[in-house]
Amino acid sequence: MPAGEARERAAGVRADDVADVVFTSGTTGRPKGAMSTHDATLWAFRAWSEVATLRAGDRYLLINPFFHTFGYKAGILACLLNGATMLPEPVFDPAAVAARLAAERVSVLMGPPTLFASLLKLPVRPAHEVRLAGTGAADVPVDLIRRIRGELGVPHVFTAYGLSEAAGVVSVCPVDADAETVARTSGPALPGTEIRIAAPDGRALPAGEQGEILVRGRHVMRGYLDDPGATARAIDGGWLRTGDLGRLDGRGYLTVTGRLKDMFVVGGFNAYPAEIESVLAGHPAIVEAAVLGVPDARLGEVGAAWLVTRAETTPEELTAWLRERLANFKVPRHFHVVDALPRNAGGKVVKDALRRLA
Repeated sequence: MPAGEARERAAGVRADDVADVVFTSGTTGRPKGAMSTHDATLWAFRAWSEVATLRAGDRYLLINPFFHTFGYKAGILACLLNGATMLPEPVFDPAAVAARLAAERVSVLMGPPTLFASLLKLPVRPAHEVRLAGTGAADVPVDLIRRIRGELGVPHVFTAYGLSEAAGVVSVCPVDADAETVARTSGPALPGTEIRIAAPDGRALPAGEQGEILVRGRHVMRGYLDDPGATARAIDGGWLRTGDLGRLDGRGYLTVTGRLKDMFVVGGFNAYPAEIESVLAGHPAIVEAAVLGVPDARLGEVGAAWLVTRAETTPEELTAWLRERLANFKVPRHFHVVDALPRNAGGKVVKDALRRLA
């Protein structure tokens, strides 16, 4: 279009217009589009940048995928807001990243815990100028935080918790907190944000008690795209129901303890069984499928699928077929063929029985 028209259209954008629609799988397996406004996203990542200490002149190696808020908003957008240099890394390879840390004078490195664990496994510690390391809300060993600071020589390390429905960020741990606090909590609420731990009846619970994590703030989504029913269920009186379980300590620091849904976390990214099961059910050899997360030494958790089949198939064939239809992190790493799935009297699959089998 002509430059004048482009400027006119840009000038017409309002703070409360929708800036992006980030799709996230729900418990039904159908993706839901979380609509964030320009104001919500810009406000959230100005606040995030201040707590995380991202600043002008930083050189940020962008490893996290850009389809995810970690790579897009805490990556690209945060760099644009602060005048930091963006250094995209197409494919994560520990040796290549280690070489690039030195060659590009990288000062900021963020990603799931597996990224840092992979660097620590290299036979030679990479020379670098990294001053700031950040990771997600996945379980983080205390020893990993100590080793990032001690063996990798990164002085400032933080963790955070967020979800697409809150522009990608809810709480951030201070970069200079002790290793136990960084590993075992996700820090206090983002400035200007409220976190409440709620009982099933909606009552606010006191410090130390576990319940559903509710969030209220300027960055809570406008709603789900074309889904007013789901929006009404997710947002009540300005409070966003995250579906995650957690507790607040006496300092107001959040610890995420579990999930109301069956979601599991693969290398820092959320995977939802219902979505994977729905795709598996479309395979011509599969009659029924049940998926859950199982422990994995490298990624924390990976998917395992229990299948009732009508024809022979192989794990290799299923993996290739699924990779054409799902993001790689969602593809199960284990497949088990069974005669029937365990079900309760109501006909629902009893996943605890599958966990015992796993």
